[in-house]
Amino acid sequence: MASTAAGKQRIPKVAKVKNKAPAEVQITAEQLLREAKERELELLPPPPKQKITDEEELNDYKLKKRKGFEDNIRKNRTVISNWIKYAQWEESLKEVQRARSIYERALDVDHRNIALWLKYAEMEMKNRQVNHARNIWDRAITILPRVNQFWYKYSYMEEMLGNIAGCRQVFERWTEWEPEEQAWHSYINFELRYKEVDKARSIYERYTLLMGKCISLKLLNSSALVIVHPDVKNWIKYARFEEKHGYIAHGRKVFERSVEFFGEEHVNENLFVAFARFEEKQKEFERVRVIYKYALDRIPKHQAQELFKFYTVFEKKFGDRRGIEDVIVSKRRFQYEEEVKASPHNYDAWFDYLRLVESDADPDTAREVYERAIANIPPIQEKRHWRRYIYLWINYALYEELEVKDPERTRQVYQACLDLIPHKKFTFAKIWLLYGQFEIRQKNLQAARRGLGTAIGKCPKNKLFKGYIELELQLREFDRCRKLYEKYLEFAPENCTTWIKFSELETILGDTERARAIFELAIGQPRLDMPEVLWKSYIDFEIEQEEFDNTRGLYQRLLQRTQHVKVWISYAQYELSIDTSDRLQRCRGIFEEGNKGLRSCEEKEERLMLLESWKEFEQEFGSDTTRERVKKLLPEKVKKRRKLTAEDGSDAGWEEYYDYIFPEDAANQPNLKLLAMAKMWKRQQQEEDDEEEEDEEDENNGGVDRGSGKEMEEDNRRVERDGDEKMDGEENGRGERSRDKEMSEDSASPSENPMVSEPVPEKDSKESTYDDSDDSDESSSSSSSSSSSGSSGSDHDKDGSEKQPRMSKKDSVND
Repeated sequence: MASTAAGKQRIPKVAKVKNKAPAEVQITAEQLLREAKERELELLPPPPKQKITDEEELNDYKLKKRKGFEDNIRKNRTVISNWIKYAQWEESLKEVQRARSIYERALDVDHRNIALWLKYAEMEMKNRQVNHARNIWDRAITILPRVNQFWYKYSYMEEMLGNIAGCRQVFERWTEWEPEEQAWHSYINFELRYKEVDKARSIYERYTLLMGKCISLKLLNSSALVIVHPDVKNWIKYARFEEKHGYIAHGRKVFERSVEFFGEEHVNENLFVAFARFEEKQKEFERVRVIYKYALDRIPKHQAQELFKFYTVFEKKFGDRRGIEDVIVSKRRFQYEEEVKASPHNYDAWFDYLRLVESDADPDTAREVYERAIANIPPIQEKRHWRRYIYLWINYALYEELEVKDPERTRQVYQACLDLIPHKKFTFAKIWLLYGQFEIRQKNLQAARRGLGTAIGKCPKNKLFKGYIELELQLREFDRCRKLYEKYLEFAPENCTTWIKFSELETILGDTERARAIFELAIGQPRLDMPEVLWKSYIDFEIEQEEFDNTRGLYQRLLQRTQHVKVWISYAQYELSIDTSDRLQRCRGIFEEGNKGLRSCEEKEERLMLLESWKEFEQEFGSDTTRERVKKLLPEKVKKRRKLTAEDGSDAGWEEYYDYIFPEDAANQPNLKLLAMAKMWKRQQQEEDDEEEEDEEDENNGGVDRGSGKEMEEDNRRVERDGDEKMDGEENGRGERSRDKEMSEDSASPSENPMVSEPVPEKDSKESTYDDSDDSDESSSSSSSSSSSGSSGSDHDKDGSEKQPRMSKKDSVND
């Protein structure tokens, strides 16, 4: 038992982690591995070195190792790494014959393993067994001729041995298999290393001819000739080879053969760029220009970006200004051609293209492009789709008239455009007016009038009438202008601008009675788009004619239709501007009449605006009495709130707004005084209750001395209240008036309650303040204010408690 207990190990109890929050310093797995590497915790000690002292021990070691290698091979013969390790071990013991035997046994297992052949050949080369190495390379390229590594190693070995003929023979055997282009370039570089330029040229010839031959393939019982086209860079390398060795004529011939070989179906811009740069180096600038133009005519535009770039650089270096412009214009022309082909109804692209063509090309080319552009008629007969299109016709006509100087063709363009537009659905006044102006420039006035008359008859528009009238005004044909104005007003009698312009025309011509009659007809129309402008123009007309009575009559007629404050102010300013003896009385009477007329207006700001204008007038021209009178009419600005209702009828809260209370309106509401007195009585009752409670407490707590002290304190307080009453008399009066107005507002609209706020500053207007405690008392007894928020109620109570002592003094004085 003791031994059992001793044998058991007591496992320590794992402490519970109470704080599971992440530590401030975090340790990553990378840091743990780095520390383990630094401390070398996982390094195993190296095995002990075995020293072999005699031959018998060495033979035992060899036997043991060979037995291990043979066992591994016997377990899995297909693992070539075991064979290679075995052979390398034998090679390290200088047992080359045994290593060669192992490699041969391995090749019997897998003769297509590239690494095995390479290790075998490298072993023979290390041990300077050249013939054995040649034999291995020859066997390798015979069995695996498509492995380029064997050919490279074989040719490199022969070249290092100085066997140039043998190396060339290896390359010749390799080219018979038609390898990739790098093999040919290696062969060419080999010949160039030994200055065999002619042989290198012959290799290039064989290579290019080989890559261009025809190969016959049979696909799905049908024969076809598939031409294998070589890469352009091989031809370019061939030409550069000739150029490098000074054979300029040969290089040019190579480029010409390449262009002929590829033809027009498989042209490539890189070939022409290289050809042009070759000629540029030879100072053949005309040849370069011909090459670039030939290429640009045959290569698709989207594939010739680099060609354009190099052509532009060439012209900038060696060409004149005209040549540079030709390159840039041709490049942009090709870009625009691609754009209009992709989207024929992209009229902005047509505009850019036409602008380019007009600046550079001949008239025939420009006409061709214009005809192509206007042929793209919008598919939908809606004006918004025709707005850009119609400018193609306008630019076409202007180009024919101003640039080509062909009036007859210009007239045909205008006629074709007007015939194309569907005038029954929509029209363009601009094209009609341009046609009329063109005919006038050609001194064909009858044709211009005929065209504009046709336009008014087919599709009358405001712009057409205005343009035609302006044209006749410039020609000083006033009778025609009158007729056009009459037609215009028959078409659009509600257009006030037309009436005004017609009247102005008659005024200029000196016919004031006709102008006045036109104004009378205008203001008598049932519908007008801008009646205020028309009335103002009529009034200004009468003022200019110095017809003051007519002007007063117009103001009176206008005030019968509208009671707008600006009309009253303008009327008063007009009376003030007339130099008469009673102008001040007239102006003051207009202000008084306006104030009476605006009492029923819902917009109180307009009435305030009138009173402020009246006040400014009195400050400048009036007396102290009149100023005081106007000052008494100014309203008080008060802050109120009203209940908002959402669209679905739910409660949306309260909204603050400013309202104006006019003294005249407040005097007409007697309920305000009654409500204000009721609130004052309620406050007095509350203060009397508070004083009675204080007296009871004093009687319970003190004796005669305390009572006498209390009486003295009350006397001092009454004296202070008498002084406060004298100082705050005016303030009390304003407070009573404001409370009267507040109660009138409560009785007028139950949903609106005056907000308790500080006096809001307002220019030349009275201000009122409200006691929050009264509002809070009233809200407790009325149902309309019971929905107010708790936060506002607490604020009201707080403000009321702060203002209550001052009001209690006044109430005690009243008692």
